[in-house]
Amino acid sequence: MSDSYQLPAGKKIYFASDFHLGVPDHATSVARERRIVTWLDSIKADAHAIYLLGDIFDFWFEYRHAIPKGFIRLQGKLAELRDNGMPIYFFTGNHDMWLFDYFKKELGIIIYRNPQVLLYNNQKLLVGHGDGLGPGDNFYKLLKKFFNSGVCQWLFARLHPNFGISLAKYWSRQSRISNMKLEEKFTGEENEYLLTYCRELEKISHHDFYIFGHRHLPLDLSVAENSRYINLGEWVHFDTYAVYDGKQVVLKKFESHA
Repeated sequence: MSDSYQLPAGKKIYFASDFHLGVPDHATSVARERRIVTWLDSIKADAHAIYLLGDIFDFWFEYRHAIPKGFIRLQGKLAELRDNGMPIYFFTGNHDMWLFDYFKKELGIIIYRNPQVLLYNNQKLLVGHGDGLGPGDNFYKLLKKFFNSGVCQWLFARLHPNFGISLAKYWSRQSRISNMKLEEKFTGEENEYLLTYCRELEKISHHDFYIFGHRHLPLDLSVAENSRYINLGEWVHFDTYAVYDGKQVVLKKFESHA
């Protein structure tokens, strides 16, 4: 794999997703945000790069001259890390797909809207949010296509931010993560649609690791020989993330002592 990058000695790549900042209420969200900022501080010394794999915000929409209020602690920490040269990559999720160029212009963070292949130490990692992949869920896939369309985004931008953001927050409060109940359960590999997606793709092209969010359940499952599927879980209940050290991807839980 001639175009593979070598991870510097002692450096690691960190992956996290599904912070869902903004729900279920301001106080709970701010407490979660503080934990995330503490986690970012704890990894900055040995991080080679940080990948945020979507649904960082439970809702996000960038008007031409306005963004949703709040989340300033996270934005400030990301700005500090970027100013110190840390590469940060943001993959949009189904809750923050309307993130456009604010983070790129203000923070220098690269935005991705589709899964990407990373090549390190002669290994191949496929990373992304994970929504809309695998079999089934056809209604959501159709809805996602509409939400990603220029027509939908233009129409929403016509709404006054006071109304548009309030409407979106009401909608997001109906989501599975917003009620704070631990509802995600593992019911067998045959029911894990992202694992099915990985196994089908693996038949076509080998990847050492598949790393996704969206599922809200920390998972480390075998795709095939020498190939694993990692789901990052979420930060409402689990505070989990993944670390790649140049050889393995390991799921970890952040234990804040603050």
